[in-house]
Amino acid sequence: MCVFDLLRLILDMRCPYCNSTDSRVTDSRPDVEDAIIRRRRVCNGCGARFTTVERVQMRDLMVRKNSGKLEPFDREKLRRSIKLACRNTDVSDEQIEKLVTSIHRRLETETADDCVTSVMVGQMVSDSLLNLDPIAFVRFVSVYRKFSRISDFKKIIDQIPEADEGAIVCKLPKTSLF
Repeated sequence: MCVFDLLRLILDMRCPYCNSTDSRVTDSRPDVEDAIIRRRRVCNGCGARFTTVERVQMRDLMVRKNSGKLEPFDREKLRRSIKLACRNTDVSDEQIEKLVTSIHRRLETETADDCVTSVMVGQMVSDSLLNLDPIAFVRFVSVYRKFSRISDFKKIIDQIPEADEGAIVCKLPKTSLF
């Protein structure tokens, strides 16, 4: 991003309440591994307070799906799928945001091309979730790999290290299936 783009962005900042472009920053702080900057603003037109979020974007990534179709990398789509896998677990929203930021940064810095594969993204998420929460890992992998049989679940659960099996057993519902 060049200086002119940054100035245009700052000049185009509009108050969400009165649409005025006249606002000032009252507080600015980095968040989530310094990848995000939150700015607290006050509108000089109506006096309303609002927060803006700036995120460093090194380049525009494209994702090549298994079908061959290309689509822009969507941070929100990644966050939603991880959040869905982590539903009803002990994983916090902050941990999810850190995970998304980490994966996004790795994709931007570790790949030479502006195009990444959905397989690469899925593998990064799977590896990260395995270390974070085994239940979320199994949920994500079952959708990502399109499990269609119970044996698919058995195979993936058998691959989880011994130390984490206790966590899986503890989090299973204690209701009978019959």
